[in-house]
Amino acid sequence: MSVLATLDWIVILLYFVIILGIAWWVIRRKSETSDEYFLAGRNLGWYVVGASIFASNIGSEHLVGLAGSGATDGVALAHYELHAWCLLILGWLLAPFYIRSNVFTMPEFLERRFSATSRWILSIISLVAYVLTKVAVGIFAGGIVFGVLLPEVSLFGFNSFWVGSILMILLTGLYTMLGGLRAVAYTEAIQTVILIFGAILVTYYGLDALGGWSELKRIAGSEMFNLWKPLVPEGMTGTWSPIRTETEMAWYFNSNYPWLGMLFCAPIVGLWYWCTDQYIVQRILSAANLTQARRGTIAAALLKLLPVFIFIIPGIITFALASSGKIDALSQALLDSNGEIINAKAQQVFPLLVATVLPPGIRGIVVAGLLAALMSSLAGVFNACSTLFTMDLYSKFKPKASEVQLVRVGRIATAAMIIIGLLWIPVIQGSRGLYDYLQSVQGYLAPPIFVVFFFGVFNKRLNAKGAIAALVVGFVLGLFRLMIDTPVMLTEGFAYEEGSFFWIINNTFFQYYSLVIFLISAMVMVGVSYATEPPPLEKIANLTLSTVSAEEKTIVKGSYSRLDVIMSAVVVVLILAAYLYFTG
Repeated sequence: MSVLATLDWIVILLYFVIILGIAWWVIRRKSETSDEYFLAGRNLGWYVVGASIFASNIGSEHLVGLAGSGATDGVALAHYELHAWCLLILGWLLAPFYIRSNVFTMPEFLERRFSATSRWILSIISLVAYVLTKVAVGIFAGGIVFGVLLPEVSLFGFNSFWVGSILMILLTGLYTMLGGLRAVAYTEAIQTVILIFGAILVTYYGLDALGGWSELKRIAGSEMFNLWKPLVPEGMTGTWSPIRTETEMAWYFNSNYPWLGMLFCAPIVGLWYWCTDQYIVQRILSAANLTQARRGTIAAALLKLLPVFIFIIPGIITFALASSGKIDALSQALLDSNGEIINAKAQQVFPLLVATVLPPGIRGIVVAGLLAALMSSLAGVFNACSTLFTMDLYSKFKPKASEVQLVRVGRIATAAMIIIGLLWIPVIQGSRGLYDYLQSVQGYLAPPIFVVFFFGVFNKRLNAKGAIAALVVGFVLGLFRLMIDTPVMLTEGFAYEEGSFFWIINNTFFQYYSLVIFLISAMVMVGVSYATEPPPLEKIANLTLSTVSAEEKTIVKGSYSRLDVIMSAVVVVLILAAYLYFTG
């Protein structure tokens, strides 16, 4: 039986009318040049840039995965959300390099800094990463939302999960293919407002049903509000072992996130994602100028602090409502016989809370917000995939392709990525949890990309041979771990023989394995670069910190105001305040 009332459907219909109306307005602008289709004509203002970054980021892993982790593990994964400072690194450090390079993609920037080969390698790695994470995870989460809110829907033998998944990609893929980045960015600007407003309503009504913030802390317990759960519980002997065993499980919060990994690995993944990933950086490449790009990153950083309160806290609220028995429907749907959240059901936490605590009409607004986040996340990755394939791969093989041909190929690439993502859904269905899946795959693929970008900008001595070697070695190590993990995720009851090499690899905490990839990639890049000839200085002019000209430094200095500095400081203060509040 549907949990949506007639008034909810009216609100949702109004949402779709607004979104499709905006998309149609953009599509009528005839985005038939590559610059217009892939980068919105490079004239977006700071609010659209910032809202688009935020809306692209806040997708399925937050609506479904992050709220679920809040119900099972409290605020532990807020570490990832408090990496908003990475956006400041993007705006203040890397944006000047990207903007002055006038590139379409991150691999194209890598070609400017190193070589064409490094560009192709990164393009392939990025496309693989999008298939393994963003495309399939977005589709899967859309199916979960539909499965909870419209469980009775079926079509041609497909249940509500598959109907919802297919509808999400068809609608989102349609306006993305037709309108390009401008359609994506402008719809995301509206979707950001709807998403934030809807999520705040969920938190408000959830706390009201529970009895307020103090009641939430009483029922959930102080440990749920501690970012750093006790490193070594009382009565246990500490261990530095990176291998998961029954004894060590209790030592690490979330059974998968050792504190050393959070301290050293999470920032690497964060800087890769926020500062070098095409999915995010494409937004600042579309800004009118460096000033608008930087202010967009500052705005996105401020917005990025919200998920702790509008996704993780609702997850904890759902746990408290279920465990206290205040809403029997939640208790029956989520808890096992011991009163603990069933991990397999945790991904349903946010839509279940929406279905049980919100009144008609308000529920429609929130469901529209859910759809907004899912659609914006998918639209962003569809556009990023088409840009990477068209500008980094196709245009290299067809250098004389016309603007119309480039746009047509971009649309075809979007359709292809949708189909591939659908085929990967069974893997995600077998994973430990949506947010865990996403973080682990990113942890395997991010380190070598982080190394070549940041080491390349900071050290002018590093060359193309070192970058290529680091990318290849790091990518192979990441794929090796994925190949080891996939049978365990896909096959129920499958396990490697304890103590075997494959068992050790599979049971090494993914963040520790990620750190190993980082260290090996860094050593390979530095070692190979210093063992070979240095890059010509004329080739890397204005592409590293030590080769920026005086003229470019003057331009950068004139691109920001005192207010930009103050707002950046506000972001840092708010992050520190969150850490202080959730530590105890």
